[in-house]
Amino acid sequence: MDSAAPLFAGWKKTMVRSCLQGHMGTVVTDGRTPPESALCAVGDFCFLAGRPDPELARQADRPILIPRTPDWEPVLRSVFGEKASPFPRYAMDGPEAFDRERLAAYAAALPEGYALSPILPQHYPVLMGQAWSKDLCGNFRDGDDFVRRGLGVIVLLEGVPVAGASSYTICDGGVEIEIDTRPGQRRKGLALSCGARLILDCLDRGLVPSWDAHNLPSVALAEKLGYRLRAPYQAYLLNLN
Repeated sequence: MDSAAPLFAGWKKTMVRSCLQGHMGTVVTDGRTPPESALCAVGDFCFLAGRPDPELARQADRPILIPRTPDWEPVLRSVFGEKASPFPRYAMDGPEAFDRERLAAYAAALPEGYALSPILPQHYPVLMGQAWSKDLCGNFRDGDDFVRRGLGVIVLLEGVPVAGASSYTICDGGVEIEIDTRPGQRRKGLALSCGARLILDCLDRGLVPSWDAHNLPSVALAEKLGYRLRAPYQAYLLNLN
């Protein structure tokens, strides 16, 4: 991992740091000493850096590919063809200081009948058993592992999770935020509420809550919580079937 670190130096990706620091995910290099190409794979993501290498690209086995530089594009097209579809993602920056008062108001503004709860070990199998929520804790081994190393909050309706915000990945001093809402429960402010609560919990623990937006609605939610758009960038959706 240390030998690959220079290839990713300066790349502001919490998920890359998760891999390089050994918290979760894997690091693969081209086998050279020192390596000229490397990839970090964690969750649904594969980050590629260094000299574009077709053999290394063939080892990418995650649905979202993020090359550090544009010169990877012809290699990805050559290796994957139409299976790799380009799409925009959005790099976000946090504010110099979050507005805690505003975040607390968002966290408290749940509709009647809904309640916030930290993600507890008993919630893990429930969240992992549903397509909409499995990303909230899917990068952790089990419920105990999540509670020990991760951080998260869910919205409950009659005791059933209907939305959540959590640490998708962890790194030294920070987390990558994941927010999901069950279909049929969207546009009720649930994501805003649990996202605000998670950010406050991170700040209370001295953790940096990082946000990388998958689409424009995610950008809008992030901006409401205090983030600002740094820049869009190109990623690739890989059809693994």
